[in-house]
Amino acid sequence: MSKKKILFLCTGNSCRSQMAEGLARALKSETIEPYSAGILKHTLDPRAVRVMQEIGIDISKQYSKTIDELKGIKFDYVVTLCGHAHETCPYFPGKVIHRGFPDPPSMAVKAKSEEEALNFYREVRDKIKEFVLSLPESLEE
Repeated sequence: MSKKKILFLCTGNSCRSQMAEGLARALKSETIEPYSAGILKHTLDPRAVRVMQEIGIDISKQYSKTIDELKGIKFDYVVTLCGHAHETCPYFPGKVIHRGFPDPPSMAVKAKSEEEALNFYREVRDKIKEFVLSLPESLEE
């Protein structure tokens, strides 16, 4: 069985898509070849790096990239993780599937402390982890 090439796509490729790529690489490397990108290019979110380190996954060497930087790669699936990316996703051969998750940076704006802000990131990380653990089978339904 060959690995499925999955692109996790978000608006800025700074948080959710980076966490999904790191989780897929750490937990599903035998069945998935993960990538992440954004419609735009932002910097890697330090809080995302921190909450991933808490579960033993280092994404600090990953970097934000746009979908243009991945031209030439034929993906089996493109998974949009936010509404904006889903709405503005360019055409990809293969299946485009939307699995939306809340935006941790937007949620963290309301936080009264750094710990509360990190809890928003942890919550989303754990939801993405649950989703990644269901891959690739859940995409083939």
